[in-house]
Amino acid sequence: MIMRALVFTGPGEAEVREVPEPVAGAGQVVVDVERAGVCGTDVELFTGEMSYLHNGRSSYPLRPGHEWAGVVTATGAGVGESWLGRRVTGDTMIACGGCRRCRSGRHHVCARMRELGIADGLPGALAEKLAFPAAYLHALPDEMDATVGALVEPGGNAQRAVAAAALEPGERLLVLGTGTIGLLAALIARSRGIEVHLLGQHLDFARSLGFDRSWTRETLPGLEWDAVVDATNSPAMPGLAVELVEPGRRVVCIGLSGTPSTVDSRDIVLKDVTAVGILGASAGLADAVSAYASGNVNPQALVAAVTGLDEVAGVLAGNRPAGAGAGPKILVDPRR
Repeated sequence: MIMRALVFTGPGEAEVREVPEPVAGAGQVVVDVERAGVCGTDVELFTGEMSYLHNGRSSYPLRPGHEWAGVVTATGAGVGESWLGRRVTGDTMIACGGCRRCRSGRHHVCARMRELGIADGLPGALAEKLAFPAAYLHALPDEMDATVGALVEPGGNAQRAVAAAALEPGERLLVLGTGTIGLLAALIARSRGIEVHLLGQHLDFARSLGFDRSWTRETLPGLEWDAVVDATNSPAMPGLAVELVEPGRRVVCIGLSGTPSTVDSRDIVLKDVTAVGILGASAGLADAVSAYASGNVNPQALVAAVTGLDEVAGVLAGNRPAGAGAGPKILVDPRR
């Protein structure tokens, strides 16, 4: 049996290929993918800018896709059949499970970690079907549709960023960046009673979500920022975050720039700032599912369009699908 899957064959080169359908090995399930997201990491893998392509962790040809939701249609040895028919999503970070980091709850930084659809060895979810380890599945509530389910992975990243800011209700958060992660962090923080401000360039959509306190660099008021989350890809923003944040508070870095950022460590020390880096959604996935299921956070407005596999290369090259809405997120239905 064969299926269709997106394959990156080289920098700026992608094609939809017919490949063998996956078979559930021991400890695995097979998922029929209903929705998969396209994110900045996929863009970097497509363009060849991703650091993993230069340090040997990734290589072409590569099968991308790490934000996804679908239905379990087969189980391998050692996996309970109760998974069959369940809508699920899963952790991107697949670790060894036995090292000191894994045993201490830090599997997302395991030295032998593999990343679904990003690093070599685990074909991703921009395909009709996906083989996936059952130990890293997250069941989705019956009432949660696949579109919301595919936003659990970015939501988990945003959950971790907001948690790392360590704010109480009524305190003030400045989020740098109005892409998917920045807006999800803003939605999550607002649901927790935090006063949210956004800094970005294209603010009409953020304001349509009720974030009236959205600013450009030129209009940003001189307020006391109890925490700053950098969700941009600008090398200048981490330094700005340290400059803006209140002494003794926190800067959270979840965005990555293509070139090194410059931060003056004297500012961190003399302001007694805690700087926190966020890698991956692992510890935030369950909270993202709960936030979506409760209705406290509704991410649907962020989805601008749902397209098919044949259109993904154009999206990665910067072309928005015809009729796309104003949101930052493009999802893919691999069955189209």
